[in-house]
Amino acid sequence: MKIALLGYGKMNQLIASMAKDAGHEIVLTVDEHNRDNLTATQLSAADVAIDFTRPEAAVANIRLAVEAGVPVVVGTTGWLGELETITKEVNAAQGTLFWASNFSVGVNVFFAAAARAAQLINQYGGYDVRVEETHHTQKLDAPSGTGITLAERVGDQLDAYSSWALAEVRSPVPQASIAPAASPDPDKTPIPITSVRKAGVPGTHLLTFSSAVDSLELKHTAHSREGFARGALTAAGWVVGRNGVFTMSDLLGM
Repeated sequence: MKIALLGYGKMNQLIASMAKDAGHEIVLTVDEHNRDNLTATQLSAADVAIDFTRPEAAVANIRLAVEAGVPVVVGTTGWLGELETITKEVNAAQGTLFWASNFSVGVNVFFAAAARAAQLINQYGGYDVRVEETHHTQKLDAPSGTGITLAERVGDQLDAYSSWALAEVRSPVPQASIAPAASPDPDKTPIPITSVRKAGVPGTHLLTFSSAVDSLELKHTAHSREGFARGALTAAGWVVGRNGVFTMSDLLGM
């Protein structure tokens, strides 16, 4: 498989190493030094592109990949406010996009478990819900895409909640915070998300249901970036030859 890497930070560096070990070829690496000179023709040399960049670059990279006729796997977060528009564009052009807020298999099983727990709790009510996500200090957006996805999956199963809101940021470095999402239903409460930034933390997500009589906690802890990189590389192989917009639930059959 011939791979183009859009962005060359820690994640795509790890993907490059894993891809080479698996016998794949990195045919193009794009970073801030050569991004302005990238053309669809250059990108078309790849079988698939993998994007781990910044929110402002991801949308442009998706459009360029569609123009080049190359499937693109996007792990960048912070751009999903434009997902509906991008989905229409990709489908209209018969292009291919695979996006995920988190490519870890464990995280996606966590999402499914959290949604099922919420579905069961919703039958009884009386529980307050909150999400806390912790990442390394190099992550400059808050909440994390994984935290948002978790809150949305849970909120979809709860009559009392809808959407999410950024409740608090605890970080030693400034964050480019995402504006709190408004609840589409005034009779429902957005799920509060607390974002914590600590040195050396790949990613931890904690979902808490609490009532007057007990509390239930579901937690996922990443020990390294390897699970994210492995999932993205798996997605890249899976999406080649497909057309449309996909995410991890399609790959995992969940």
